[in-house]
Amino acid sequence: MHHHLKSGLAHRWITALAAASVLSVAPAVQAQSDAPIRLRIVGGLAGVNQFTRHEEPFWTQELGKLSGGRVSAEIVPFDRAGIRGQEMLRLMQLGVVPFGTALLSLSAGQDPELSAADLAGLNPDMKSLRRTVAAFRPYLEKTLRDRYGIEVLALYTYPAQVTFCAAPMASLADLAGRRVRTSSPAQSDLVESLGGTPVQTSFAEIMQNMRGGNIECAMTGTMSGNTIGLHEITTHVHSMGINWGLSVFGANAAAFNALPSDVQALLRRELPKLEQQVWAESERETSDGIACNVGAANCVAGRKGRMTEVKVSTADERRRREIFAGTVLPRWVQRCGPQCADVWNQTIGPAVGFAARAR
Repeated sequence: MHHHLKSGLAHRWITALAAASVLSVAPAVQAQSDAPIRLRIVGGLAGVNQFTRHEEPFWTQELGKLSGGRVSAEIVPFDRAGIRGQEMLRLMQLGVVPFGTALLSLSAGQDPELSAADLAGLNPDMKSLRRTVAAFRPYLEKTLRDRYGIEVLALYTYPAQVTFCAAPMASLADLAGRRVRTSSPAQSDLVESLGGTPVQTSFAEIMQNMRGGNIECAMTGTMSGNTIGLHEITTHVHSMGINWGLSVFGANAAAFNALPSDVQALLRRELPKLEQQVWAESERETSDGIACNVGAANCVAGRKGRMTEVKVSTADERRRREIFAGTVLPRWVQRCGPQCADVWNQTIGPAVGFAARAR
C-alpha cells in the first residue's frame, strides 16, 4: 500500500468521506430523525469472501431492507480506497473515515498491544480463537473508545494461515533447517524456535520465491494459498492454524452518536449478526481450503490439488505451547513494552493459562 492516494477516484472518495463525516456530526441530522440517511463505509480487504459475500451485501442491500429504505450505505474495501491500513484508526479518530475497518495486525505498528489476540501459535483452531477474542474484547473496546474515540461495532476474522511445504513433512519439527515464508515478527519467532529460517515475504511474492527456491515452505491462508496456485508447487500442508487475521469494524464516536437513536440501535443489533456470519465463513473457508488442496470430494470453492494433509499431533501441540510460552510471548512483550505484559495478564493470560513476565 502506498503512502500517497492511488488515484483521483481514491482522492474523491476521501474528500467525500470528509464531507460526509462533517455532515454526520451536524445536529441537523437529529432534528429530522426520519430523513434518509446515507452512510459511507470503508470495509475490509477487497476480493475476499468476507467482503464480497458478507460486508458488501449487508451495507448495500440488507441495511436498506432492515431500515425500511431509510438508511442506505456505500462501501469500498480499504485497500481500494487508497488508504494505508496502518492509518485507519487515526483516520477514524479524525472523523475522515466515519465508519471503517482496521486490520489489527497493521494497526499494531502504533499500538503493539492490539496484536495480542492473534499472536503466532496462540490459536491453533477456531475454538481457541473464539476464547482468546472473548477474553480480549472488553479491553480492546475500551482502549479504542478512550484512545481514539472509536465505537467498536464488530470484530471480524479471516481464515487460518497454515504451513505449506514443498518437501515432505510429518510434524512442525520438520521445519528445522528450512526457509519459511512468514508475514509477521511473531511468525518469524515461531519458525526460528522450530529451527527454521524465517523469510519475511509479502503475499504477492510467495510464488516467485517458492519457484526460485528462496523458500521451501510458506505460512499463508488455506484458501488464499490455493487461489495463487501454491497447491501446485508444494506437496504437504500442515493444518495447525498459526494466525488468523483479526479486524475491527468501528465508528467515529461523534459520527455514530449523531445518528438517530433508532438507527444506532439497528446497527448495534444487526452488526453482531454480520460478525457471526463472517466468523462462520472463515471457519468454513479454512477447512474448505484444506479440502481443496488435498483434492477431497467435499472441496467447494477452490481448485483441487493432490497435497498431503499433515494433521496436528500431540507432539505438535506440546511444541506449540512450549514455543509460545517460552519465545513468542516473551519476545512480543520485549517489543511491545512492560505495559503489554500487564494487558496480557489481565485479559488473555488467564483464559489460555500463560502468564507474561514484564522484562
